[in-house]
Amino acid sequence: MKFLLDFIEIYAKGLYYLWPIVVALLGLISVLGFRIGTHEGWTPTNALYFAFITATSVGYGDFHPTKRRTKVLAIVIALTGVLLTGLIVAVGLEAVSHAFREARGASAPIGS
Repeated sequence: MKFLLDFIEIYAKGLYYLWPIVVALLGLISVLGFRIGTHEGWTPTNALYFAFITATSVGYGDFHPTKRRTKVLAIVIALTGVLLTGLIVAVGLEAVSHAFREARGASAPIGS
């Protein structure tokens, strides 16, 4: 149980320290999604849906850009989503690593 609590504590702290970057990336994904939606004639809800489905690399295909400019913006959304995902995963890996060190004791190396 201590391992889980250590993990959650470090993960939350990591996201707390990085919240400006996380919010900026989420904001960029949203703004670009609304921009694509405006050019494509989609509703704001559909535009936001498209942006986050694209950012998470799911890409159902029910909405897709048809114009050259919006296709380029969709690529930027996808790359931003990869960056956001990598950031969140990196914080999670650091939290797991820290929790393992705490569980094993700070003096024992991980490989022993």
